[in-house]
Amino acid sequence: MVSQSVLQGLAQPADTRLVLLVLDGLGGLAQQSDGLTELEAARTPHMDLLAAEGQTGLSQAIGSGITPGSGPGHLALFGYDPVSNNIGRGALSALGLGVSLNDGDVAVRLNFCTLDDRGRVVDRRAGRIDSIINSDLVEKLNAIDVPDVHLQFITESQHRAVLVMRGDGLDPRIAETDPQRLDVLPLEPEPVHPEAKLTSDVLKGVLKGVRECIGGDSPANFVLMRGYSGRPALQGIDQLHGLNPLCIATYPMYKGLARAVGMNIAEGLDSMSGEVAELSAQWESYDYFFVHVKAPDARGEDGDFVGKVAAIEEVDAKLPDILQLRPDVLVVTGDHSTPAVLRQHSWHPSPFLIWGGSVRPDRSDAFGERACETGALGVIPAQSIMAMMLGHGGRLAKFGA
Repeated sequence: MVSQSVLQGLAQPADTRLVLLVLDGLGGLAQQSDGLTELEAARTPHMDLLAAEGQTGLSQAIGSGITPGSGPGHLALFGYDPVSNNIGRGALSALGLGVSLNDGDVAVRLNFCTLDDRGRVVDRRAGRIDSIINSDLVEKLNAIDVPDVHLQFITESQHRAVLVMRGDGLDPRIAETDPQRLDVLPLEPEPVHPEAKLTSDVLKGVLKGVRECIGGDSPANFVLMRGYSGRPALQGIDQLHGLNPLCIATYPMYKGLARAVGMNIAEGLDSMSGEVAELSAQWESYDYFFVHVKAPDARGEDGDFVGKVAAIEEVDAKLPDILQLRPDVLVVTGDHSTPAVLRQHSWHPSPFLIWGGSVRPDRSDAFGERACETGALGVIPAQSIMAMMLGHGGRLAKFGA
C-alpha cells in the first residue's frame, strides 16, 4: 500500500467534492432464518443503485480476525495507519467536546454502568441513560478530590462521559476496567507499565470517590474506564492532501477524531436530516465531507436487529438529497461491523462502495455483505480508501516519468 508521504507528494488541487458517508457499525451477521444480515434485510434501493453504478468490495480496518475500535476504524478511513497512530477514546471524546488537552494530561472515556448488590456488572451502559441524568451524575462526580491532580468530569452523551486529569507524572498506560461481559466484577485500573503506577493509584482513588458519590443511585451507580490517552499529534489531512475538510456528525467522539486530523467541525446537529441539511448548506465552502451516522452501531450494540435495519433504511432514504448536490466521489461504508447477534464490534470486514464519474462499474448490483464479496475491489485495507477517493477526484498527480 502506498505510504502517506507518497500521497502527500502527489497531492494536487482540483475543483472536486468528495463525500465519505460512514454508517457506524454497518456490517452484520444473519439472525433470522432467511440468512440475511441487517444490511441485506434492509430496503436500500439507492445504495443498491450506487453499487450497480460504482465499484464494491469489503473494507478491513486493521487485519484479518482483528476487531477494530471506532478510533482506529475511522483513522484508517481517513488514510492513517490505525496501528501506529492509535489514539485512546478518552482524548477523542475530550477533543470532540471542545476540551483543550495539554501535554501531560490524561483523558479517560467513562461508561456509566449498573452494578448489582454484589458489585457485579449487570448493565455496561446503565440502560443508555438520558444525557440529562448523565449531567446530574457528572455534577456529583466533580466533587471528587484527589491530592495533587485536577479532575474534570464532562458529560458526553447518554451513558458516556469523559474524565480529564491534569497533574505531574501522569501516564496513560493503564488497563481498562470494562470487563466486556456481564455478571463479573469491574476490573481494576492496574498499570501496564511501571511508570504508570502513580496514575493507577489516582484512578483507584477516583473509583472510590465514584462509589461514595453515586453508589446509591439507580440505574447508573458506577463507571467503567477505557481509552486512556494523552493529547494526539497527527499531521492533518488538510496538510497531507490539500483538502478543505468538514466533519458532519452528531456524536462528540467522532468530532474529536475529525479535529485530531485537521477537519473543521459542524456543530449543533442531532439528526440525520440535520446532517444532510448542513451538508447542503456548506457544499460550496468545503471540498471533503466526512458524514457520520451513529444509529446502526448503537442498535447493533443493543442487539436490536430490526432497529439496525431501520437505521440503515433511514440513511438510504436521505441519499437522493446527497446525490442532488452532485458529489464527484461518494463512498458509503462502515468503520467496523457491529452485528446485532453479537451486541458488539466484530472482526468482519465492512461493506464498501465507491461511486463517481470516473469509477469503472463492476458486476455487483446490490449493496450487502455477500454482494460486496463479488465486487471488483475484493477485501481492501480501509487505509487505501483515501487514496481511491483522491484519485477519482483528480487530486493525485502521476507518479514517475
